[in-house]
Amino acid sequence: MDAQLLKSTFAVVERRAEHAVTYFYSHLFWNNPRVRELFPADMAPQRDRLFAALTHVVTHLDDPELGKYLGQLGRDHRKFLATPALYSAVGASLLAAFAHASGAAWTMEAEKAWTEAYGLVSDLMQAGAGRSAEAGQPAWWDADVVRHERYGPDLTLLTLRPRTPFSYLPGQYTSVSTPHAPRIWRTYSLANAPRPDGTVDLHIGRVEGGAMSTALSDRLRPGDTVRLSAPSGALTARTPPGKPRTYIAAGTGWAPIRALLEEAATDEPACEGRLFLVARSREYLYGRADAERLAAHIPGMRLTSITAAPRAPRGQATERLFQALRSGVNWPAHDVYLAGPPEFLTLVSSILAGLGTDPVRIFHDRVPPITRATTSTAPARPMSLSERRMSRPALHWHNPDARAPRAY
Repeated sequence: MDAQLLKSTFAVVERRAEHAVTYFYSHLFWNNPRVRELFPADMAPQRDRLFAALTHVVTHLDDPELGKYLGQLGRDHRKFLATPALYSAVGASLLAAFAHASGAAWTMEAEKAWTEAYGLVSDLMQAGAGRSAEAGQPAWWDADVVRHERYGPDLTLLTLRPRTPFSYLPGQYTSVSTPHAPRIWRTYSLANAPRPDGTVDLHIGRVEGGAMSTALSDRLRPGDTVRLSAPSGALTARTPPGKPRTYIAAGTGWAPIRALLEEAATDEPACEGRLFLVARSREYLYGRADAERLAAHIPGMRLTSITAAPRAPRGQATERLFQALRSGVNWPAHDVYLAGPPEFLTLVSSILAGLGTDPVRIFHDRVPPITRATTSTAPARPMSLSERRMSRPALHWHNPDARAPRAY
C-alpha cells in the first residue's frame, strides 16, 4: 500500500469528517435499502465506531499488529451478521464518500490506493471471521440474567449465565445486546475471574439518555436473555510471579481490576503491590469492600481509596490520586494496570511515565465506541482533527455508554 498517499488523502477527509461519515451512510442505505435494518435508530455511536476504525488503520499502517487488529475486528463483526456482500457494499460507499469529501485531492492514484487498501482490510477482516467460525466460536452467546441488583441510581450489578461455555481471561471485556435496545451493542468489562458455574458479572454505570445503560439498568430483569460477543481486550495479567505491580481503577473501571485481583488472589497470593481505588465522591466508591477483601488475600498488596472532598469538584479525586502516585517509590519496577474513563487513562499514563514507569508496562484498554485509537501498551495519542470535530462526550466516572471501554 502507498501509506503516504493514504495518509495525505485521509488528512483531507478529516477536515470534513462529519460530512464524510454522513455521506457514507446515506450512500450505503440508498443503494442497499435492506442494510438499514441491521443498524440502530441512533447512528451517532455507529458513526464514531466507523471513524475510530478508519483512524486506527491509517495511523497504524506500519504497525505489524494491524493485521491482528483487523482479524479481531472481523471476528467481532460476526455478531452483526456481516456477509461478503455487505463488505463489498461498505467498500463502494466508503470510496464514494472519500471521493466526495476529498474534492480535487481525489486523484486516480488516490482511488487506486484506497481501493487496494480497503481490499486488504476486507480480506483480513473476513479471514478473522472465518478463523473464528472454523474454531467453532458462535457469532454470539445467549446468556440468562440470574441477578440484577441496583446500587443507588447510577449503578447496576448483573450476573449472567451463558448457555454455552464462554471462555475469557480476567481483565477482558464483552459486547452486550438486549431486546430492550434492538440492534445496539455496548462494551462492558467482565468483573470476575472464570467461575466453576460459568457465570459472569458486569458493572453497569447508568447514563441518563444512554440507550443501553438505561435498558440494562431500568428494564432488564432476572430471567431475561441477553447476547454476549466474543471476549476481547489486552488488560490481562502479564506480570511474572512475585514481581511488583500496581492496579488503578476509577469508577466502574473497578470491574476489570476486580477480575485481575481475583485471579491474583487464587494463583499468586504473595506479591508487592499497590491498589488505588478512585471515585468522584464517597458514595461512588462502591467497590471498596470487595477491594479490601481481595487485598487481604494478597500479602503485600496495599489499598488506597481516593475520593474528592465533600462538595468539591470531582476533578479533585484525580488530583489526589496524582499526589498519591508521586509519593510512591520504585515505579520503574512496577507493571501498572489501569481502568477508567478515557481522559483518566491519558492523564494517569502521562503522570506514571514522568515518574519513571516504562510506557510499555502501562496496560489499559480502550473499548469501542471511543474514537481515540491507541494500543494497550502505550499512552494515548492526542485527538486528531476529525475526532475533535466529532464532539466527544464529557468525562463521566460511571459512563459505560460513552467510555471504555469501557466505558467500564
